[in-house]
Amino acid sequence: MKKDKRFAYVIMALVMLIGLIAGCASKPASEDDFDDGEEFYWDLASEMIPLSESPPAMFSTPTAPGTLTKGNNKATIDYSNSKDGYIMVRYLQSSTKQLRVLVTGPSNTQYQYTLKQDATYDVYPLSDGNGKYTIGVYEQTEGNRYATIVSATIEVKLNDEFAPFLIPNQYVNFTADSTAVAKAAELVKDANNTMEKVAKIYDFVVAYLSYDRVFAREISQGKHVGYLPDVDAVLAKGKGICFDYAALMASMLRLQGIPSKLVIGYAGSLYHAWINVYIEDIGWIDQAIYFDGKKWSLMDPTFVSTSNSTNAVSRFVGEGNAYTQKYAY
Repeated sequence: MKKDKRFAYVIMALVMLIGLIAGCASKPASEDDFDDGEEFYWDLASEMIPLSESPPAMFSTPTAPGTLTKGNNKATIDYSNSKDGYIMVRYLQSSTKQLRVLVTGPSNTQYQYTLKQDATYDVYPLSDGNGKYTIGVYEQTEGNRYATIVSATIEVKLNDEFAPFLIPNQYVNFTADSTAVAKAAELVKDANNTMEKVAKIYDFVVAYLSYDRVFAREISQGKHVGYLPDVDAVLAKGKGICFDYAALMASMLRLQGIPSKLVIGYAGSLYHAWINVYIEDIGWIDQAIYFDGKKWSLMDPTFVSTSNSTNAVSRFVGEGNAYTQKYAY
């Protein structure tokens, strides 16, 4: 291991309290909620929680040029840039009903998203890599019942394997004007390599943010259904839940051209969010990002930020088998 990669972060271990992570512990929709035998109706759960060669230097802003589309007078799916790791969807009418987008890739993992009703495009990543994708747009009929508005099946061949994890999307949402852009640039201005950039951004997030226990409790009580992080708002508040920690860090890394996945899954029995990062000469760090000179440990900015000095959770964070990935954005 090269010397300049031996960053000795001191991971402060924490006592893992269920109440602390309650905002990240909501159970995702079961795949049993989807009935493949129904042509027009799906029983969609309303909960939306919501991831080789060297990567390209910087991210690109998603666009919807309209060269490859599927749609009608209600909604449009633009997959013109599927080769760049994303599709875009917009709803064209006015409705008081909830709208959903379902993206199913070659692994058959079903990604559920919300859809705005302002006729602007939302960005959805093609997290499963190369292969066949089915994209569906659905409108609520009543309760958890949804009717198909439009659907498309496309074959995806990415120009770059990192593409889905460099661009902004609905979960890792940033623009060229985001406050996070300037902050990320400030943090890494003296960094000499990718690992130093990751270290500086990681250290900032875990030191700057505090865990929002009130908001976490409200989410556990069923409030804020469909919550999506606003990274600039998180920066302004200086606090958030695990989803916010992961979204902010992923945004800052992508802004520096560093591929990163916002991962949703389980930390033990708790529903949780964390980060996977790509490092040159190492590859995807799926189970580890912290290196103490002897071994790597999982990067979990929420746990580290909210930690107390106990060894139990330090070991928990360091043991990748305590984490089970379900989605990557």
